[in-house]
Amino acid sequence: MDAKLVNPIIDAFMEVMPQMGFPLPRRLRVYLQDKNVISNGVTVTVGFTRQMRGNVIYNMTEETAKYIASTMMMGVPVTKFGELVQSAIREMCNMLTARAATNFTQMGLDVDITTPQLMLGADITTKISDGNYLNVEMELGEHRIDIALSVDREV
Repeated sequence: MDAKLVNPIIDAFMEVMPQMGFPLPRRLRVYLQDKNVISNGVTVTVGFTRQMRGNVIYNMTEETAKYIASTMMMGVPVTKFGELVQSAIREMCNMLTARAATNFTQMGLDVDITTPQLMLGADITTKISDGNYLNVEMELGEHRIDIALSVDREV
């Protein structure tokens, strides 16, 4: 995986989240992981197609997902993890990945994204790569979202 391909994802997160009313995010660290993503409770997978192939997985706790949904709904308290919260999380991931696709397009890559797929449950293993993938830890307020990225340019 080309490490330069992670910047459009981080940039999208830094641009989109404040526009939705969140505090300015902070990148904590970027590191390599091997093959599998272990869920923190809520994971959303979005694929890249055309001149890029691969996936991005947004991984967070249920509490972080409720915080995100509450913020997206202008501070309405969220006490249970129902359909409304799930819809908000899928939409946020769709917006983040669409912005990243726009960033990739500005790099000269023709990129499209797939429909976000949401999985619930802690300690669920998702294979994202046959080798290494990049994991980016992002802080949003007092919450953390891990962004796993395994993409390559099509040749």
